[in-house]
Amino acid sequence: MDERQPARRPGGRSARVRAEVHQAVTELINERGYGNFTVGDVAARAGVADSSIYRRWGNLATLLTDVALTHLNARSPMPDTGSLAGDLRTYAAQVAREITGPDGLALLRLAVALSHNGKQGVKAGEDLLVERSRQLQSMLDRSRARGEHAPDAFDVLDHVLAPMYVRVLLGIGPLTPEYVDGLVDRLLSPRPGQRDGGP
Repeated sequence: MDERQPARRPGGRSARVRAEVHQAVTELINERGYGNFTVGDVAARAGVADSSIYRRWGNLATLLTDVALTHLNARSPMPDTGSLAGDLRTYAAQVAREITGPDGLALLRLAVALSHNGKQGVKAGEDLLVERSRQLQSMLDRSRARGEHAPDAFDVLDHVLAPMYVRVLLGIGPLTPEYVDGLVDRLLSPRPGQRDGGP
């Protein structure tokens, strides 16, 4: 009985270790920046063995990707307000809060650094983009099922998320509610020569 007890509790210690390791990574990024710490540093900060990190994530790049995905994607669930405009405004506001929070800038820098760091880094950047696009697509598909004309996921990335990311990364202005709503309004406004609701 005792030998099988850990197998019946897959979420307890495992989830706790993951949270502690993620927190350690976030703290080290804030303190030292990307590329200035090792798996050993993370393990020491989290109070776990190096082998635990290697067994679960395989290498530092995979761990950092998991941290970035968790923070930049999972914290912004897809809203369902009943309209595309409402969904996009709510989602954009969530992302704005997420990337201007205590760890937002560090995690954005991590995502950028991962996408420019060799083959593993490019794969990490692609994973971040695919996951963000997948989340957006579910919202846009629901909008189309209601009969609304919805933009492509990449249009949302280009016209709503990217400007917010750039502002935070470069420190060129606050993400006020008016600014964030304006990004959504411009995305949804018919372009010159385009009929309202048409392609």
